[in-house]
Formats: sequence, structure tokens, C-alpha cells
Amino acid sequence: MPPRILLARHGQTEWSLLGRHTGRTDIPLLDEGRRGAKLLGERLHRAPWNGLPDLEIRTSPLVRARETCELAGFGERAQEWDALMEWDYGAYEGLTPPEIQALQPGWLLWRDAVPEGESLAQVAARADQVVEWARSADRDVLVFAHGHILRTIAARWMGEEVSFGARVRLDPTSLSVLGWMYGEPALERWNDTGHLE
Repeated sequence: MPPRILLARHGQTEWSLLGRHTGRTDIPLLDEGRRGAKLLGERLHRAPWNGLPDLEIRTSPLVRARETCELAGFGERAQEWDALMEWDYGAYEGLTPPEIQALQPGWLLWRDAVPEGESLAQVAARADQVVEWARSADRDVLVFAHGHILRTIAARWMGEEVSFGARVRLDPTSLSVLGWMYGEPALERWNDTGHLE
């Protein structure tokens, strides 16, 4: 089988709980986020995953992703990679969607991007790097990162525009798998939070 990419979104933070756009601000996990990261790790260390002994693992360098990776039991094996950092929200960093709507009515990140932040093309280029790396591997890979960049990676994996990310929800501490169906890139598992229940 061609290589797949396993996506782990970081655990809950204060800003993700409040719906604040958290790009490059280094927000730590809440206790709930730490608990979720440990549960995700327990899941990935049981069958059928069995600790993913042969996988190459990379993580965003931001503390919320790194800590999730460490608490899940993969910190010593993970390499930090800037390509996995969250979208740079520029002037909208820390704002909630209603606050942004008050500034720019009708705004949609996936269509309009952000002032003083990353463009859609820049985020797509980073996601394409991750997809190219994953597809060139001789085995599955695992990444720990953030909601919007992971949704962008999923879009690009399937050959879609960045705007596809608007149509797929991704919860904190979720597990997703980008794989293949009939030789075509596919969502094999998406936004799976069964380990938190």
C-alpha cells in the first residue's frame, strides 16, 4: 500500500476553547488538553497501532502541538518542522469569528485569508511540502499540528483547493488518516475522537 499520513491535532487550549484564532501565539494546553493527549497516546500504543514503531514522526514547534506529541508518548521520536505551524493569522490573531465579522462582514478565512498574515497560496505551499514528504516516504508518517493547517493538508492531499478545508471540521486531540481508495487519495478516517469518550 502507498504511504498514508496520520494527523493528530493538538489538545484543547484556552484560546481553542474560546474560539480565538490561535496562529503563532504559543498557548499551552489546558488540563483537558493534556488529558486528551495522554488518551490519544494510549490509543496509538494499543492494537492496531501498537505504538507505530516504524513511523517517522514530525511535530509543529509550537508548544501546544509539541506537548501533545510528548504526552502521547512520541516526543523522543518526533522532529520539529516549521511547515506544520498553524496559519499565520496576522492582524486577526487572537480574535473570534464574531469579532472578525465586525471588522470585515462576510469574512471567511478559507476564501479571504487575513491582513498582515499568510495568504492562501502560502499556506497551500506549506501543506504541499507536507504532502510531498508523506508521499515520498516508504511507510506511513504521523504529524502533530493544528486545526487549520491540518485541514489544508487534507485538502491538498486530495488535490483540492485550500477552500475545501472550510467543509471539514477538526476537533482538538482528534485523529485522522489520509490514505487511498481505488488508487486515489482519500480521507480514510476523519476527526476521530473515540479515545476521548
